[in-house]
Amino acid sequence: MLKYVSEITELLDNSRINGFAVKDFFLNKGIKDVEVVTIKSQKGSTDFIRIRIAGFSGKSQGGKAPTLGIIGRLGGIGARPERIGIVSDSDGAVCALSCAYKIGEMQKNGDILPGDVIVTTHICPNAPIQPHEPVAFMDSPVDMETMNKYEVDKDMDAVLAVDATKGNKIANWRGVAISPIVKEGFILKVSDDLIRIMEWVSGEPIKVLPITMQDITPYGNGVSHINSIMQPCTVTDSPVVGIAITAVTAVPGCSTGASREIDIEEASRFCIEVAKEYTSGRLSFYDHNEFQKLVELYGSMKHLQTLGRNR
Repeated sequence: MLKYVSEITELLDNSRINGFAVKDFFLNKGIKDVEVVTIKSQKGSTDFIRIRIAGFSGKSQGGKAPTLGIIGRLGGIGARPERIGIVSDSDGAVCALSCAYKIGEMQKNGDILPGDVIVTTHICPNAPIQPHEPVAFMDSPVDMETMNKYEVDKDMDAVLAVDATKGNKIANWRGVAISPIVKEGFILKVSDDLIRIMEWVSGEPIKVLPITMQDITPYGNGVSHINSIMQPCTVTDSPVVGIAITAVTAVPGCSTGASREIDIEEASRFCIEVAKEYTSGRLSFYDHNEFQKLVELYGSMKHLQTLGRNR
């Protein structure tokens, strides 16, 4: 997996990189279902990329195997001209694209997954920097509503949202953590199946990212969020889990030289193993019966997916 992470990192660490160059990279690797859309704003532009790797029983083939979404969450892969080079915030994009690359190579070698995998992220080498405490974040040329529109696909039956989560003082370890499952405004227990896979992949006890009610509400409502890792949960009824790439100290999203390929590789291997298990029907993100019981007991929590009653 480290090979794929290294190649994608080298591809993206380029002041002239864009989504169409990334598309060409994947087309040359034999992955044909790749779409790129350029979105512009007053703060610049970015290229959203969507890659579908078809499974032999996936929806794209008329089958019924579930579809996994892997979303690379970030503001931008670079902060030019203020910073030279790829920034820490790029980790999510590197991980997601590395997964697409690896699954495509698996197909060429005869290891075809049962279900489809849809990988989405966006490519912006010159995103703005956003002041934030305790360290600066990366901003984005487009707002969160636009990001969710192009990154959360309606065919995703479950979502892994991968994001560098280093600009805080609560997830203060180096490596990879997973969040509890979020579905329709409910924060559910951490999946036993995901714990099992993460512990096998990392060889270490599970690390859980602490998320709050604020984190699962949409950006723009005026409350604090740890970062954008959980934002896909605001626009889908599918279960969402955050895959956080973390650090011992608070690291600015705009810092260069701060991405550790080993950590991204671990996150990528985890996503690949989840894709194998989930599209095969051997993995459950949440207990369906318990979720229905929660809804019966407490009612819908979908209002937490909105900007609030007064908006």
